[in-house]
Amino acid sequence: LATNSTLPEVSVLVPAKDEAENLPEFVRLAREALLPLPYACELVIVNDGSHDGTARVLEELAAKHPFVRVVTHRAQRGIADALKSGADAARGRVLVFYPADLQYLPADIPGLVAPILEGQADIVTGAKQGNYEKRFVSGVYNTLCRWLFGVRVTDLNSVKAYRREVMDALPTRPDWHRFMVVIAAAQGFRLAERPVPLHPRRAGKTKFGLGRIPVGVLDLLSV
Repeated sequence: LATNSTLPEVSVLVPAKDEAENLPEFVRLAREALLPLPYACELVIVNDGSHDGTARVLEELAAKHPFVRVVTHRAQRGIADALKSGADAARGRVLVFYPADLQYLPADIPGLVAPILEGQADIVTGAKQGNYEKRFVSGVYNTLCRWLFGVRVTDLNSVKAYRREVMDALPTRPDWHRFMVVIAAAQGFRLAERPVPLHPRRAGKTKFGLGRIPVGVLDLLSV
């Protein structure tokens, strides 16, 4: 695990909005999954304007675990901005987008990172496995993207690992992290996909509602 003096190879960027109940378990599972790896890792957790006890929990976790770094947004700015702030603070050459809600477990992070470290891909997206809410909406989105852009991966809107250069190539617009794979493919970055189980949320509430659909359609047209 990374420390102040040990630079990481991999930085896991973790947007967190009102996830005080999930964060201690997320960090525990991340430590368990990342500690045995032959390369150093860090967690960069972005408190995206939380109103619960997230700030206090993160202060305690960072004091206890040297591989945890914290970035704070005073107001909610969304996942795209959280990933940008996290990347600015991160020290690794490989970045991983992983939410804090424990629907994706940290044990699956090494599988996403492996194709990049082995030189086989520049961005690796996780293909959600299992039943989950909004499966139909997600299916329509993925089908449209494959048809419009010719990107032959199953799931474009999931956890993902990517070289830092991919992040540098993205436009700075809200919610455009959803099109990271499409934009990366258009710029010649190599894609890969790995299955990732999706689990029921243990605590807290989802931040995604049906109101995102019209915005997503407009973003799709813009891209």
